[in-house]
Amino acid sequence: MKDLKRKKLKARGWTIGSAADFLDLTAEEAEYIQMKFALARLLVTKRHHKNYSQTELANRIGSSQSRVAKLERGDPSVSMDLLVHSLFALGVTRKELARAIGARRGRRPEVSVE
Repeated sequence: MKDLKRKKLKARGWTIGSAADFLDLTAEEAEYIQMKFALARLLVTKRHHKNYSQTELANRIGSSQSRVAKLERGDPSVSMDLLVHSLFALGVTRKELARAIGARRGRRPEVSVE
């Protein structure tokens, strides 16, 4: 956000902060959520790269299409375990997982072409 806009908002009584501030998340909780979203982005990227539908991926992992949709949204009801399992089912390596987790926020994960 530009400084001028920030100053105007503060002058009008608005509080400037992040989603983590608004939700009163600890640093650990915020990092966990960022990691989950990074892996969800990698899942979408890799699934598209392999030209799989959500249903095809669901069949590969023994789940449902709606569950895959939740995985891709980073829904809190799906476990990190299922997310990682799904990525491995798509052929993602541990190195790709590490890259996705370590990437700066908002960046699309790189997918290796095999």
